[in-house]
Amino acid sequence: MDDTFALPEAQSPDLYLTHPTSKEFEAIYSLGFLEWGDALTLPQYLEESAFLTTVPLARDEGMSIWFLTDRTLPLDQRPILCSCETFRNRTFITGREGHFREVIIHSVASVFCNPKDRRRGYATRLLAELAEILPSWQAESGLCIGSILFSDIGPNFYAKRGWHPFPINHHIELDAMHVPDLSLARIKFIVEENLDQLCKDDEAMVQRAMTSSSSSRMRMMIVPDLDHMLWHHRKEEFTCDKLFGKQPRFKGAVTGEPNNRIWMVWTHRYYEHPHNNPRDNTLYILRTVIENQRANLEQRENQVGQMRAILRAAQNEAAEWDLRLVKLWDPGYLLQDMVERTGIPHRRVEREDESIASLMWFGEGSGKDDMVEWLGNEKYAWC
Repeated sequence: MDDTFALPEAQSPDLYLTHPTSKEFEAIYSLGFLEWGDALTLPQYLEESAFLTTVPLARDEGMSIWFLTDRTLPLDQRPILCSCETFRNRTFITGREGHFREVIIHSVASVFCNPKDRRRGYATRLLAELAEILPSWQAESGLCIGSILFSDIGPNFYAKRGWHPFPINHHIELDAMHVPDLSLARIKFIVEENLDQLCKDDEAMVQRAMTSSSSSRMRMMIVPDLDHMLWHHRKEEFTCDKLFGKQPRFKGAVTGEPNNRIWMVWTHRYYEHPHNNPRDNTLYILRTVIENQRANLEQRENQVGQMRAILRAAQNEAAEWDLRLVKLWDPGYLLQDMVERTGIPHRRVEREDESIASLMWFGEGSGKDDMVEWLGNEKYAWC
């Protein structure tokens, strides 16, 4: 678009939300590179962005790209006033009466305005348009009961626009380190061939847990399915291939025998090139599963040993791939207690400005945390 174009008012009736052409796609992601290019060059980031539209979770219209623009202008000459992505997520919910259903939640990601066009109300207009569209968007896939996003600008901006923050924004952080004698630990590394069955086992456990217990609140959980894991893994593989000419083989680690297993699935994230010695490059734990939630005292002691072995494996994997941190989102009481009892040094971090889990509810009631319990706010659901 010509920079001399007079920018419209945010409330103009000529503005609308639509999907980009291939040329507009490139323009959107060229702007987004300023925020999310991470360790990649601009050409690499544009290649990655196109690639990620073809992988599980995104393909088959699972991902939609939106931008706010002027409907009166020709294709490929329309301004990119504000843009975002949405992802269709399988979601389990149970009502207060215990009724279990699978529904849809659309997650919103990568909301972006060109810095020179900010403070004009374009993001507010985009979000207002989106809030009107999403309840019936892709209705053939199932009932949509809400929308989530993870705010990187604190809780207030999105709360004022209907996405209410939830008090589940903390994580455990460990330093990467090389671990001697890791081969002696009681672990098996997870490779992609193992993931499908582990995700199916996890999904079945989640469903059983949600249907067998009652709560005064409605409970909601994004399904931790294979598509979510693979979206993160395809992203890490693309980046590692560009940075190192190779891809991580290990996708996590598991310990124990069936019915008493603990496993973690992880992903490698590079915010800067490792040559710059950045502090933020992170091995994220996408999902943690503890099969035996009702262990006796002896079994619990064994589980602490299992957890110690997996966390050491994660620290070692981070160090091997030149990452600095291991982060584990939203650990529940049982998991926090196990981590504490491992004796491994760690930090608990409350996120106040970044990755603030927020929900817009399309069902009955307010949809705030006094009515809805958001289960499993782990990194796998972030896009």
